[in-house]
Amino acid sequence: METISSDSGSNKKLKYSEVITTAVDPDLMNEDSIDPPNDSEPESQNSDDLDDASSYYDEDFSYYDETLTLQAQFDAADLPPGVEASIPWLEIPEGTKNQDNAAHLYTTSGLNIESEEEEDHVLEKFMQFKSFDTVQDFSDHHYVTVASGSNKPGKGWAKTIQNEWKILEENLPGASGTPYHDGLFFFDAFFPPEYPKVPPHVYYHSGGLRLNPNLYNCGKVCLSLLGTWHGGKEESWISEKSTMLQVLLSIQALVLNAKPYFNEPGYARSAGQAHGEKQAKSYNENTFVLSCKTMQYSLKRPPKHFEDLVAGHFRVRAHAILEACKEYLKGHDVGSLPEGEMEEDEEEFEITNDMPGGRKNFAFNLRTVIGNLIPFLIKNGAKDCEKFIPLGDITRTAPLKI
Repeated sequence: METISSDSGSNKKLKYSEVITTAVDPDLMNEDSIDPPNDSEPESQNSDDLDDASSYYDEDFSYYDETLTLQAQFDAADLPPGVEASIPWLEIPEGTKNQDNAAHLYTTSGLNIESEEEEDHVLEKFMQFKSFDTVQDFSDHHYVTVASGSNKPGKGWAKTIQNEWKILEENLPGASGTPYHDGLFFFDAFFPPEYPKVPPHVYYHSGGLRLNPNLYNCGKVCLSLLGTWHGGKEESWISEKSTMLQVLLSIQALVLNAKPYFNEPGYARSAGQAHGEKQAKSYNENTFVLSCKTMQYSLKRPPKHFEDLVAGHFRVRAHAILEACKEYLKGHDVGSLPEGEMEEDEEEFEITNDMPGGRKNFAFNLRTVIGNLIPFLIKNGAKDCEKFIPLGDITRTAPLKI
């Protein structure tokens, strides 16, 4: 399993055998759980039904052609020689309840950290989290059954993966300035015995949410490089050249990008036009709401072997996440905030019910998800989050000073 943080670089952890889970960090509402992802692919939609981007956060997209935009973006990306893009996870079946289990670090710590020593212990484990590691138990991996029933790979298979491991350790970047900032997204990867003659299989743990045109809520990752989309020959898997690093970089830099709306086939032509940019802005707002939703799910049930990473990440980034939510409610565009820690101000601002339609819906949805997320952040040990609680009070319209 691999983990990538979209705000501050990357962390990767590989599970032993042909299976790998990848997680990316590089963006409805009152329920605590979600229906498990449907194994079937979403049905096609009429393009006329997709005109209103303000409803996208709750709907599936039909087909999308990343060849219209992703290749051009990749060509312009400043990446290491011979390289290309990165990764996500999320799986919270309906009705999942946290159990008293020592492995679920942030679910057993209670509402408050009892001592500075305990807090230091959590952060110490976070800082010591290995970017890459092998594990014997990968029972929660999507491809565990496929891996156990596949033919034994040859020596070339292992050597190829070992070489790619070294490249991944050195070259996989993070991404910021997108509606996915501060989130953790997890993927499982499977290297068939024929690899690298054939591309790896990649599954996205969506939690049933569709927060990107290239990531289906059923877990499908749609990329020409993976053979899951009919792109040109130059965009397909080339056994002598293509690598897992290209797959990861393609996901992080080209799929989880600043304006994912334009990944939808045919929409790229509206980039730079008033209508297209308005739709892209609305899409980003809804995407960020879904990203906050996935944060809650990750805290509630982290993937196996990633408990320390999830706990530490959201312990460290809690304030940045909530400060960003506040700034978005004040009118800043999603993904437009500067990198690093923002200065906390206590400027009074007002959230009214007479905001323009799209913004009003965004404000309501974001405040709802904030109200659900804050208790999880507090339970995870993040301090001084209580002051943000009024943001999640959707019944309040009086001026706020936070």
